[in-house]
Amino acid sequence: MKFESIALLADDHPPAQEAVEKLKENYESVPAEEADIIVALGGDGFMLSTVHQYMDQKTPIYGMNLGSVGFLMNEFRETGLRERLLKSEPIDLHALSMQAKTIEGIEHSALAINEVSLLRELRLAAKIRIIIDGVERMEELICDGVLISTSAGSTAYNLSAYGPIIPLGTGLLALTPISAFRPRRWRGALLPDNTVINFEILDPELRPVSAVADFTEIRNVTHVEVRQEQDVFPTILFDPEHNLEERILKEQFLP
Repeated sequence: MKFESIALLADDHPPAQEAVEKLKENYESVPAEEADIIVALGGDGFMLSTVHQYMDQKTPIYGMNLGSVGFLMNEFRETGLRERLLKSEPIDLHALSMQAKTIEGIEHSALAINEVSLLRELRLAAKIRIIIDGVERMEELICDGVLISTSAGSTAYNLSAYGPIIPLGTGLLALTPISAFRPRRWRGALLPDNTVINFEILDPELRPVSAVADFTEIRNVTHVEVRQEQDVFPTILFDPEHNLEERILKEQFLP
């Protein structure tokens, strides 16, 4: 890859703002719409928001961590940026497409890089029917919620909900319950990434549920369909020694 023009973007936190000013002293920054590559300074949240903002532009994004976890980021260094970009390795992240319908009959669509999650809105547990590729697989899941995670997102909310970590390239999605009450021992399922998952909300007025695709929340849903979007795949870049595949593998051996 040749990166003639670079856009330097940073989140609003002081460390990221200080870092971007230092980089601009040594590297010319152009508007993101004109760049061959976007360099995002911040944490994973800022990286995800940058990916969503410029997904249609198909510009590769290289992140440097100035947040907390930095799972999607590279180590921040002030020097050698162009050399690092030239050596970086691309990974295409296929997005999930969410189609949601509300009690009012309004239909919404959104994309997710990490996961699509359904969450109860009130004190009452949600009741959700799960249909996989047109076949009812669970008549009633009583729970706080349920989520569908990509491999890239499997170490985020999915892992916190005790879902499995999915190595890249396995072609799998994780279906993970969130605090399931019934069936009590159900821990979720691994699904092929071409699966179409439908969730039907039971008693949606008494037990309202919201659907969240990364940053987009739709409240009071009655039906949600999730599938992998084959034609939408933002590209993020990693230093060879800190690639995402290695991070996902290492995460499985942490105490």
